[in-house]
Amino acid sequence: MKKLLIALLFAPLVCWAEEGGYRLDHAPIDPNDQVSLQAGARTFVNYCMGCHSANFMRYNRLTDLGLTEQEIKDNLVFTGEKVGETMKIAMTPKEGKAWFGVAPPDLSVEARARGADWLYTYLRSFYRDPKTTTGWNNLVFPNVGMPHVLWTLQGEKGLKVVKTPEEGGHERVEYELTDISKGAQNTVEYDTTVRDLVNFLVYVGEPAATSRERIGIVVLFVLLILFALTYALKKEYWKDVK
Repeated sequence: MKKLLIALLFAPLVCWAEEGGYRLDHAPIDPNDQVSLQAGARTFVNYCMGCHSANFMRYNRLTDLGLTEQEIKDNLVFTGEKVGETMKIAMTPKEGKAWFGVAPPDLSVEARARGADWLYTYLRSFYRDPKTTTGWNNLVFPNVGMPHVLWTLQGEKGLKVVKTPEEGGHERVEYELTDISKGAQNTVEYDTTVRDLVNFLVYVGEPAATSRERIGIVVLFVLLILFALTYALKKEYWKDVK
């Protein structure tokens, strides 16, 4: 019984270790950087919305990023949708499953589900693999069904496995991505593009996050003032009580 309880206690940690086999890089996002968010929105509609929707997000909500509705209509809405509609796509889940083996997920809350670091590392970890259906694989998500849609920007990468002997007859295995062909962007430019895209996806997951944080700070400040006034009132009320 005791062993069973211990196993149940540590089961979540074991699952986390199995899923988190590849070290994640820190995503240098900034929810207050409107230029980054606008660039991320542009990358999302140009490269991601062919397969992925954001059904919980409306186009006109992008005015929070400093864009006007006319700018959104001219630069981010490429179909017949109106600015007030959600960021949906024409492909149905049934069609997606038939084409890719699994329906591409809606990305409205993907950043909240996966985390910014996971997405940032994932989008920078694709490599060529002739054994897969799409010809692509990923270090963070092995055997992923999604092809590398940003490969024209990053270029094509190959996978190099480096094994280093250690004491006790063990080997340390490390994975390195090598260049097969150059893309339209260099490494710094591509990392910036991915950063902007992840920044936007984090915003989509909770558009009111920045406003909520500001309101929270104001509320805490007001509560602090009320606490000080209440404490002063308490001292004044009880000063003559012995």
